[in-house]
Amino acid sequence: MEYNNIPEEYRPISMWGYFGYELLFSIPVIGFICLIVFALGSKNVNKKNFARSYFCYTIIVCLVALVIFAVAMLTGAIESFNF
Repeated sequence: MEYNNIPEEYRPISMWGYFGYELLFSIPVIGFICLIVFALGSKNVNKKNFARSYFCYTIIVCLVALVIFAVAMLTGAIESFNF
């Protein structure tokens, strides 16, 4: 099957495409907005699934950071630093 014969919604994304989207999504505010737009409204299934997986990854990282911070606060580890 030729690349030009594949419908737009099923066209694969190149390795550089994934790399570029990952760089775009890692920009603090603009990347998060693009992430939500791609996850909800992209016509390409591959781009939509990548955005959704990156969104899940972002949520998991935020939850783990929140748990680590909460444990550090509860154990008094934060007070040991002299700010």
